Amino acid sequence: MSTGATTSPAAPPAAGATDRRAVIANPVLTGFHPDPSILRVGDDYYLATSTFEWCPGVRLHHSRDLVHWRPLPGVLDERRLLDLTGVPDSGGVWAPCLSYAHGLFHLVFTRVDNHHGGWWDAQNYVVTAPAPEGPWSDPVPVHARGFDPSLFHDEDGTCWMLALTGDWRPGRTPFAGIQAQAWDCAAGRLTGAAHPLFAGTDAGVTEGPHLYRHGGWYYLMTAEGGTSYDHQVTVARSRTLLGPYEPDPAGPTLTSRGRPGLALQKAGHGSLVETASGEWYLAHLTGRPLTPLGRCVLGRETAIQRVEWSPDGWPRVAGGVPAEQVPAPRLAPHPFPAAPARDDFDGDRLGPHWATLRRHAAADWADLTSRPSHLRLHGGQSPRGLRSPSLVARRAGSLHCSLETSLEAAPADVRQLAGVTAYYDTRNWHYAYVSRDDEGRTVLAVLTCDDGVRVAGAQVVLAEGARSGPVELRVTLDEPHVLFDHRTPGRDWTELGPPLDATILSDEYAGEKQDTDGRAASPAFTGAFLGLWVQDIGADGGYADFDHATYRQH
Repeated sequence: MSTGATTSPAAPPAAGATDRRAVIANPVLTGFHPDPSILRVGDDYYLATSTFEWCPGVRLHHSRDLVHWRPLPGVLDERRLLDLTGVPDSGGVWAPCLSYAHGLFHLVFTRVDNHHGGWWDAQNYVVTAPAPEGPWSDPVPVHARGFDPSLFHDEDGTCWMLALTGDWRPGRTPFAGIQAQAWDCAAGRLTGAAHPLFAGTDAGVTEGPHLYRHGGWYYLMTAEGGTSYDHQVTVARSRTLLGPYEPDPAGPTLTSRGRPGLALQKAGHGSLVETASGEWYLAHLTGRPLTPLGRCVLGRETAIQRVEWSPDGWPRVAGGVPAEQVPAPRLAPHPFPAAPARDDFDGDRLGPHWATLRRHAAADWADLTSRPSHLRLHGGQSPRGLRSPSLVARRAGSLHCSLETSLEAAPADVRQLAGVTAYYDTRNWHYAYVSRDDEGRTVLAVLTCDDGVRVAGAQVVLAEGARSGPVELRVTLDEPHVLFDHRTPGRDWTELGPPLDATILSDEYAGEKQDTDGRAASPAFTGAFLGLWVQDIGADGGYADFDHATYRQH
């Protein structure tokens, strides 16, 4: 067996494994974790997911049983590896693919600088490392013909790079099929000509290719139907690598299309993994709307389904639909210690649960040393800035979750703000912030940005001068609302204004506007974050100190 996620020699089942089946509860990665690429190396399983405009680029999770997962440090965690300066909302890192061959982990990914107006500026790269934690090699740029690249390592030692082919021409389908080109792993370059493999089915929007070899066949798995409610996993096969490929006559391997009652919607963009004992599973993208076919505030998540091979040699998911619970493989349970709810910022770097917007966490703006047990955020650009925002956030992993902190700031004027946010992108967010008004008072206020339109909310005076002492702030996602609360030492929590609309923090809301050719004017692909945010719009040296951050799922 050979797959696009080549494994090292299989190890025997772990000691203590039994036939008693644990249960995989879906989604296995809750919150914004789209486009999963799954890989087994020995007894270890890895999931790589898209990060778009968030750093570090490419989020990694690790498991020993497919049930329990822990976050690892992100792959592309420094500017040498990834520069997201100026990328648009939902640009940046799309659809990574993780594989293993020749003693190295290989990661191929796309950095998208533009996806508007019928054009894609989508540069693909390859990096390698001896271990998931690195060190990762300098990125090797490859073609920019289309996105969603993957590497397939064949049994004879050859390697191929797959990707969709983009077509910018008006009146043509921009998803012009899947192509493959030989990749020289040793030299780190493409060789030979590009070969068209598969034009797709009538579902259209053919993307996300992964190639596998099993039982004398090459199996090409693609995502089709677009990454929303018509999404699906399509499998086609051929006796030869370069085709022709014929789709499964039974139809999609997995889809939620036409089944609005299913809890897991948008099922698509899948990748396969085989356990050491020969069991097969499919990792795939999914979403959980608040209402049938409605808005998915948590974004696109990752789920895992069990796969059986049909008598005529096709990989099939039971019923062709996603299940919330599936039997786990026959592996010894391997839970990981629970991450503490409270982060006191005692380390020398941010933990793997944190993400930063468009720039990597660095001491010049996200400072963990100047004030012990505090995170000092030096103010960045305005909420619409694409170069140097100062936002440290974590994915909302539940429709009932909160982030609270203790904040100290001495704003000099109205151009300095610091607080907590429920954030989707530069055009859609809610923000409770400390600033200074024209009378010189320190105030706490709420501001919403709804499709780019700013709406002022509640405001209270904290102090008559520039320094008010610490104030505790809390932002809560409580479907379908966002709530802000505050308190000062010795006082109880107090609501800061009325509940706000959480559903603006969704792909469906942010991407539902249409341009003149009927496409989404600004396609949206991320999810809700709760975070710590600081602006110094006048670049006058403003900063804020956060004593802790406590994240809870309720």
